[in-house]
This record gives sequence, structure tokens and C-alpha cells, in this order.
Amino acid sequence: MKACPVCGRLYPLDAGFCPDDGSQLVSATQAPVMSDDQDPRIGQLLFQRYQVRRVVADGGMGRVYEALDMQQRRSVALKVLHQDVARDDVSVERFKREFEVSALLPHDHIVEVIDFQATPDGSYALMMEFLYGEELRATLKRESVLPPARIVRMISQVAIGLDEAHARKLVHRDLKPDNIFLCQTSEGDVVKILDFGSVKDKADNAKKLTVMGTTIGSPYYMAPEQAQGLDTLDQRADVWAMAAILYECLSGEVPFKGNNGPSILLEILTKEPTPPSVAGRGKKFQVPPTLDPVLLKAFKKQASMRTPSMGALADAIGGAYGLAGTHRDWATRTQDDLEKEISARMPELMAAQVAGPTDGVADDFFGDSDSLGLMDEAMARGAPGGPVVNLPASPMAGPAGYPMQGSYDDVPLGVPKNTWLVPAIVGVVALLLGVVLVVVLAG
Repeated sequence: MKACPVCGRLYPLDAGFCPDDGSQLVSATQAPVMSDDQDPRIGQLLFQRYQVRRVVADGGMGRVYEALDMQQRRSVALKVLHQDVARDDVSVERFKREFEVSALLPHDHIVEVIDFQATPDGSYALMMEFLYGEELRATLKRESVLPPARIVRMISQVAIGLDEAHARKLVHRDLKPDNIFLCQTSEGDVVKILDFGSVKDKADNAKKLTVMGTTIGSPYYMAPEQAQGLDTLDQRADVWAMAAILYECLSGEVPFKGNNGPSILLEILTKEPTPPSVAGRGKKFQVPPTLDPVLLKAFKKQASMRTPSMGALADAIGGAYGLAGTHRDWATRTQDDLEKEISARMPELMAAQVAGPTDGVADDFFGDSDSLGLMDEAMARGAPGGPVVNLPASPMAGPAGYPMQGSYDDVPLGVPKNTWLVPAIVGVVALLLGVVLVVVLAG
């Protein structure tokens, strides 16, 4: 590793100059370690191994540092809980769970958590791989929408990572743009899924950290069953959340809106979103109507009627863009290559006539009807089998950064800054069901 003698940032051995201040880089072990009176951890050697170099991010739950692993000679992210958070047993258990899940699920598209330890000052720390790039949230804040090829490559890699987690009965439960990290390379983004601290382990002997009826997650990306705090939620809740993220990437807005938690929940339970091809009109990139049935299928109120897996969703998205193959092919194709194929098909896709939803929105949640009607052939595809794709290592450029769990400073579109804990949400659902029952009896 090399380091900037001015700002203290760490860089790969083949780097020559610091892009932030232009200083010539030196060996990381020879660069002076800056001390900070405001933060005594900077300059320390934690656990006889990690030399703390600088603060990367600060959030409601803790602080993230860049540190040099003196054993492995690599840069790591050091996440330390704030003292008040460290006194909460459930918060500590969720923090620790990130490490436990990583140990169960080593994967190229899931951030690697190296270690979990108690700190000398009475807090707790996670040591993780350091990522170069930015969260999807920051990208959307700057660019509003993403080009089709970038979307396809992203969802393909997310699907590969999360299908592996789902096969092990692990449901993320907090998918959102803040927890999808984009490491830029010359071939396109390499995606890392972050923050498995809210994961639901569906294994029979798994330790439960959430009381039934309590809701954890971020409201704009919650499936109905998750918003109600139902213990029956499974991988299809993650499918819903990913569909909401894709909708935002396509249109620049979230599919279900509201001024507060209950109003968002009512939107989720009772309304269909505006088709993405309509919401995306006038944006920088065209949104073909072939995407409408794909996302509306993923937004089915009943999980049993929803797209069954992340792989199936990714295959349907690529199919709606006219791509041949499956998400396992698209995950490793270059963004430029995907863009050429999609661009060649776009005029035909934009002219396509696709069956839209009926008016039976209530039946979609309380009954068994399929309000979508005819679906694109791509929706019939399931997630193919086969080995997990391992992406080749690529040099990653861009500013170093890492989000802290619970810190959402880059929040466009009115998305709340904190993960939402909504114990009262079940009361709202009960009220809604009561109203429906009264209407039925009155009829």
C-alpha cells in the first residue's frame, strides 16, 4: 500500500499521486500518521493490527475510519459504534451479525467483514474490506437516473449475491440505494451489497432479534408483509425492495410516496405505482414500456403472486431490454457492450404495446386475481442454476468511501435519513383491514 503524506489516504501500490491534493505517494508504512485531538483513535494501533489513518464517514450509529492492516498490508474500513449505541444490546447484536453473516456467506458481491471486536474504550468495532467508489444513493443524488446498461449490470450482480444469501435462508430486509455500493472499473461497476445487520435468518435454529409485529427497514422500499412486521416474510421482500430501487434508477422517483410512515404504508397496500415508462418520460434515458409488467409483477401485494427470486427479476429486466442470455451473462459483460445491444433494440422496445394493469388493485392484495394480465415472455424465466460467478479483480478508481450503518446523509427524493423502526405500523394495517371489513358487511 501507498499513502498520501498530506491527507493520509491509502492507495494501491501502482498509484503515483493523490488525486485530492496532488501529493506524491509514499510507502504506507513510511508515511506519517496524523494525530487528531478531536478523535484520539486516529493514529492508534488497534488490536495490535490496525493503524487508524483518518475518518471516512460519521453517522447516527457510529464512525467509519480508514485503517492500514499491518498484517495483510491492505486498506480496511473500521466501523466503530458510538458509546450510547454500544450500550444497547440489540444494536450490538445487529452490528455483530454483519460479521457472522459474512463468515457464512463469503461472496464477491457482498462486502467482506474481516473481524468483530470490543474496543479498549468500551465500544465495538467491525473491520471490513475498504471499497473505492460510492453508494448508489450518492450516484442517484448526482445523476438522478442511470443508463440501461448500468442498471442491467447492477441488478445482475445484486441477484447473484442475494440469490446465494437467500439459498442460505438469509433475507437482507434493508435493501436500498445506501446499501448498494458501486466500485467503478473500466468495464463497469462491480457491485457490493452492504449492511446485513438487519438480516432475517429463516433457518429453524436462528437467533431472533426482532419481536413479531415490529418493523425494520426503510419505508419507501418495504414490501407489504415487511411493513406489517409479519414473521412469514422471505426472499420476496428483498425482490420488492430491489424493484423499488430499480424504479428509482429508471424514473428518478420512488414508486410509493407519502409524507410519513402511515401514509407511505397506505400507498403500498392500496395503490399501484405509476408505470415506470410513464414516470420516466422526459428523463435522460428512455424507459421502454416492456419494463412496466416486469416491475409491476415485482410489486405484487401478495408475495405468492410476486416475482419469486432476484435472479428471475434480473432476467426479466434484461429481457425487457431485449438482451439475449441471463443475468449471469450480463453480470460480467462490459457496460459498453451491453449498451450497444440495448441501443440497437431501443426503437423497437419503445414502440412495443404491453398489456397494462386492470383496476382490480384491492383484489391484488385481499384476493387472488392477477391484475397484470398478459406478461412479457421474460417474466416466465426463472433464475438459472449453475455456479456463482466470480468477477475478475479489477483496479478500482474513484474516491474512497464507506457508509456507516444508520447514516444516510445523501438522501434525495424525500427519503428519510434513518432506518425506520415502526412498531405502530400494525395498528395502521389493522385500521385499514377494519375499514374494509365494515364496507364489506355494510354491502
